[in-house]
Amino acid sequence: QLQASGGGLVQAGDSLRLTCTASGRIFGAYVMGWFRQAPGQKREFVAAIRWSDGYTDHRDSVKGRFTISRDNAKKTVYLQMNTLKPEDTAVYYCAAGSVRYIRVQSQYDYWGQGTLVTVSS
Repeated sequence: QLQASGGGLVQAGDSLRLTCTASGRIFGAYVMGWFRQAPGQKREFVAAIRWSDGYTDHRDSVKGRFTISRDNAKKTVYLQMNTLKPEDTAVYYCAAGSVRYIRVQSQYDYWGQGTLVTVSS
């Protein structure tokens, strides 16, 4: 019910836009989030947006570089990633859920398949 795309191999300083399209009942009261997992690391919160009012949250290390946005009509969430750094290399997952604590991944009910972002130096 979540389809993520847009990953790829880029150089440091480049930009990418990730897309996550929801199907079925994943909209409305839900929060949509992006998480990432680097090799050998735990999965971590990146950004999230609330469908109802567009409230957003971004982890500190991506503030000013990444922006999460939504298109309600298309049931799609985007993660615009600018000025990419090698440390942004990871598999990026989109997730959705009736979330109270927006950064806590265990609160998300639905997960996409992940899309790999590789940033070379």
